[in-house]
Amino acid sequence: MAKPADQPHGRYAREAVALLGSLIRKARIERKETAAELAERAGVSRGLVQRVERGDPGCAIGAVFEMAALVEIRLFDLDRQGLAANNQAIAQTLRLLPTAARPPRKAVKDDF
Repeated sequence: MAKPADQPHGRYAREAVALLGSLIRKARIERKETAAELAERAGVSRGLVQRVERGDPGCAIGAVFEMAALVEIRLFDLDRQGLAANNQAIAQTLRLLPTAARPPRKAVKDDF
């Protein structure tokens, strides 16, 4: 399925993306690092770094998280061991859940 050109994003999502972009920019500047230097370290273009810092919600989440990690922004308020432990716990829970969610079946009205 093709991605819509202008995908709508809710207010909370837009504000969260803008906050993360601002935090990345602030941390990069405090480290006295240019956007080009961060782009090189992250393996992305300088334009993508600028889009992330402006809060563009269309950026790839992996690239955003990589930039955040490179400027030492802690996500989810956990360190590496905490993230790994949480990932393992969630993986165990997911193994117990059904693999897909289906809408409930409508009851058949067979009373004529």
